[in-house]
Amino acid sequence: MLRQKKLVQNLSIQGDIYVTLFNDTPLHRANFIRLAKLGYFDTTFFHRVSPNFVIQGGNSDRTDTAKMRGKVGSFLIPSEFKAGYSHIRGAFAAAKYSEQNVSKASSPFEFYIVQKKNGAHHIDNDHTVFGRVTKGMDVVDKINAVETDDSEWPLRNIPITIEVLD
Repeated sequence: MLRQKKLVQNLSIQGDIYVTLFNDTPLHRANFIRLAKLGYFDTTFFHRVSPNFVIQGGNSDRTDTAKMRGKVGSFLIPSEFKAGYSHIRGAFAAAKYSEQNVSKASSPFEFYIVQKKNGAHHIDNDHTVFGRVTKGMDVVDKINAVETDDSEWPLRNIPITIEVLD
């Protein structure tokens, strides 16, 4: 189980989001845990907020983030759709780069949480779902309601701190 604590320090939103990662998506699970233990996500924000759809994290415009990505390397994670998870509310999934990505491989750095009440089934088998929120959807809902610019980037940064639990 992973725990994000003190997600937001400069807004009125604070709280924990608990995420359980699935064992049958081993590549995504191992990658996420590795990046969390390296402290990568602590340099990033929830950088995309799409109202009534998802919140997305794992990127920032900070030089620390770019340096960490350089240390980790450039690669994609093969899709793990065979596990059969769908984009229900609270699904924890990997973002992917659309351009020239016919294999639907995932970005190793960015993740999102489905906020929409009825889920986002139109993207099933397009992105790998590798976990689910087990506690803290109220925090996800609060983040999903923040004001954004035209590119869905929050007007105020929403920092991430991730702690790996047993």
